[in-house]
Amino acid sequence: MAAKLLPTVPGTSGIRIRYLIALLIVVVVVAAVYRAGRSVSFVKAPEEVLKDFDEPPSSAVGAIYSAGESERGVKVPVEVQKEPDEAPNPAAAKDCDLFSGRWVFDNESYPLYKGKQCSFISEQLACEKYGRKDLNYQYWRWQPYQCDLPRFNATALLESLRGKRLIFVGDSLNRGQWHSMVCLVEKWIGPSLKSMSSHLNGSLRTFKAHEYNASIEYYWAPLLVESNSDMPLNHRLPDRYVRVQAIEKHSRHWTDADILVFNTYIWWLGDKMKVLWGPFNGPDGIYKEIDMVRAYEMALNTWSEWLEVHVNRTKTQLFFMSLSPTHMRGEEWGLEMGENCYNETDMITEEGHWGIGSDPRLMRAVEAAIDGLKTRGVNVKILNITQLSEYRKEAHPSIYRKQYAQLTEEQLSNPVSYADCAHWCLPGVPDTWNELLYAYLFHLP
Repeated sequence: MAAKLLPTVPGTSGIRIRYLIALLIVVVVVAAVYRAGRSVSFVKAPEEVLKDFDEPPSSAVGAIYSAGESERGVKVPVEVQKEPDEAPNPAAAKDCDLFSGRWVFDNESYPLYKGKQCSFISEQLACEKYGRKDLNYQYWRWQPYQCDLPRFNATALLESLRGKRLIFVGDSLNRGQWHSMVCLVEKWIGPSLKSMSSHLNGSLRTFKAHEYNASIEYYWAPLLVESNSDMPLNHRLPDRYVRVQAIEKHSRHWTDADILVFNTYIWWLGDKMKVLWGPFNGPDGIYKEIDMVRAYEMALNTWSEWLEVHVNRTKTQLFFMSLSPTHMRGEEWGLEMGENCYNETDMITEEGHWGIGSDPRLMRAVEAAIDGLKTRGVNVKILNITQLSEYRKEAHPSIYRKQYAQLTEEQLSNPVSYADCAHWCLPGVPDTWNELLYAYLFHLP
């Protein structure tokens, strides 16, 4: 039986159509409101937005940003936080403090080279070669809190040095950093395409990467200015004095450098320094013993004046390494008086540890000199390696190095007496210093 249609009332068809359209609009509006109600949970206060990004999905790669609002209502990018050991690359985080961080054990990526395979490693720093069995000191990676150090790329560095000179100038700690840099790059260069040479009675040593026409050099100037200790093979003198106003004997060998990395510190420890005005061994020389910090300031003033006048500001990049700490007083980390870094295999874990031998007055003098240069248009970057190196009491050569003088029976019976707690084993801490230098050269202009 066919279904009966509802009877049609004449004149009502237009009303019925308008009624159906109105009903349809109501349904659409209700549905939209319902859907909006379901999605309202995604509209949150700024702190809730940030909280969401505290634990990003495991598939999140790199930095992901979402628009949030600060407490002042200004829209700000919100960065997805990674796991603690993963952080944004410094190339994308130029405001990161590379020197604030922690040491992370990493025996997969480190060391960056094998000490026994480095052709030019210093015998003074070749700890494994000279009998050190515990090699854990080689496996620590510096991890800034807010970013990562970029991976050191020897080929990229050499390419950037094509036709250029990188010169480390300073004392034996800077020489160790130079040895580190040579070891970092030389394994990537064929045997016939690299060489090492010595000039100026050993004051200037040059590693040459011939394919790139690149030089990585070290110049011995332990006090930066002239002194009676300027001979690298005869510098241990009982009566040391310095010409704080004279630097030309050294500086003329750096003038055309493309990158200069300076340091001077360990020879400025003590209360007094003998200062000479006038020529060496001349009748007109005037000697005066003055406060060590004041003498250091005078030497830095001479150095900064030379930079201001002679450096090519459009060509040469300038760096100054902060003081390298020593670990000669074991009582600083709980040992008996008279002990030192000998037999140490673990680092110091106390956050912010600062050794007695690290004099902040000298660091402030460097900062003041560099601030003064900046006002005169000369930009010198400080690489603040002091705090990160303070923790590494276990990374010194101690007794595991070449001994250039015959040890006495008394010394042999007491290894603490001849342990080297000032320099650093390679591979080791100076490699991190060069990773920081690399980061500044490539990512933090």
